[in-house]
Amino acid sequence: MVREIRWSSRADRDREEIETYWINRNKSNTYSLKLDQLFRQNIDLLVKIPEMGKTTKFPGVRFIIVLDYLVYYRATSAAIEIITIWDSRRNPKKFKL
Repeated sequence: MVREIRWSSRADRDREEIETYWINRNKSNTYSLKLDQLFRQNIDLLVKIPEMGKTTKFPGVRFIIVLDYLVYYRATSAAIEIITIWDSRRNPKKFKL
């Protein structure tokens, strides 16, 4: 069975904010496009190997590392649900799933 990739509204918002930050910081969208491609390549790999992410204290939730970002997801038999993208340079005490 082929799993589909589902982005939560929070994950979509996270990705947009990250891309906008880098566009504003670099005055170019080159890095943002590269980063988006890395996110998508790694998430596409999850479809083939959903267990590749590290487990978390949250039941059924795993994460993968893409550069400085942690991509939290949940795998079911039908889909890979991207829950959120967290910049690992931020204060971990502020993280909420």
